[in-house]
Amino acid sequence: MPGVVSPATSERAGAIQGFAEERFAKVRDLFAASVASGEDLGGSVAITVDGEMVVDLWGGWADEARTLPWQADTIANVYSTTKTMVSLAALLLADRSDLDFAAPVARYWPEFAANGKAAITVSQVLAHTSGLSGWKEPMALMDLYDWDKATSLLAAQAPFWKPGSASGYHGVTQGYLVGEVVRRITGQTLGTFFRQEMAMPFDADFHIGLGAQHDARVAELIPPPPFAPAADFVPNELMMNIALNPTLDPLATRTRAWRAAEIPAANGHGNARSIARLHAILANGGIAGDRRLMSEAGCRKALEQQIDGIDLVMSTPLRFGLGFGLPGPALPAPNADTIFWCGWGGSIGVVDMTARTSFAYVPNRMTMGMLVDARALALLQAMWGAS
Repeated sequence: MPGVVSPATSERAGAIQGFAEERFAKVRDLFAASVASGEDLGGSVAITVDGEMVVDLWGGWADEARTLPWQADTIANVYSTTKTMVSLAALLLADRSDLDFAAPVARYWPEFAANGKAAITVSQVLAHTSGLSGWKEPMALMDLYDWDKATSLLAAQAPFWKPGSASGYHGVTQGYLVGEVVRRITGQTLGTFFRQEMAMPFDADFHIGLGAQHDARVAELIPPPPFAPAADFVPNELMMNIALNPTLDPLATRTRAWRAAEIPAANGHGNARSIARLHAILANGGIAGDRRLMSEAGCRKALEQQIDGIDLVMSTPLRFGLGFGLPGPALPAPNADTIFWCGWGGSIGVVDMTARTSFAYVPNRMTMGMLVDARALALLQAMWGAS
């Protein structure tokens, strides 16, 4: 293929496979070096430009014992990178005029108005400013598998802070909040709506609620090292709530119960190719391939800043648009018209609307950080440097 750099032709199990256009050779080399050094156990990287896949790489190992090479169709749990798919679903419904971001959530979900929440808007949920960063009632991990319990508790409780006044990262709750709005509008679960309206039409191997037939190709997540806070680190109550109520266990992602559930902020399964392919819709003004899914104006709604300041949960500066993070300290980007979000452990999806580019990275060796992983940042810098 002209202009394409392929990895070494070694048939060695776990070797980097796929392709990268010549200008993105540094992306390929960084990924290959990361796998070779053990910084990455296994994973995938993908980039689209103008809707065309220009980088599609995978390699390393899908299991901790290094017996299963990461294949072209290997998928992994990507934690909060799933939120980008939830936001894409919301943007699609808004573009169809079925959802009004400025409307109260209670317009679609009347029970949500309880306990002083009648005025909370859909946009506040998408921007993590609704005050519902976690549950007040005790939650066990298995309660996340019970959609009705998770959503009814959120509908009944009061916000933790004045809605709209600040962001406080809705680590797990955002998926239930947006997902219930989607269910009330469409009559379908978010996972079903996503599959039928986006994943299947665009041949994107991403799942929110994974069927058992896919289990054999799911990579094992390797838990991150224990958190070692600085001596002066004092977690706030909101941070403790999101961390402990319930506590997420990476080993739970290996169970059928976790995979089958719809946890739209945390248990999406996919690979870099599927994430980049779906994000290409936003990168290219609503068009993917020869099909228009959304208007360009509808895509650009994601860029509309909703909040900028110190996040009450993460205790770090964050900027949020509608459902996505915006460039800032968390992700310096050369183009202002960039949106992103990342998942616990390292996965990330980035859309650069100026460069009409989408980028995705999915590893299975987790790191502790909640925001942009150093491995991903290096790959992104190489991509932007090649543009």
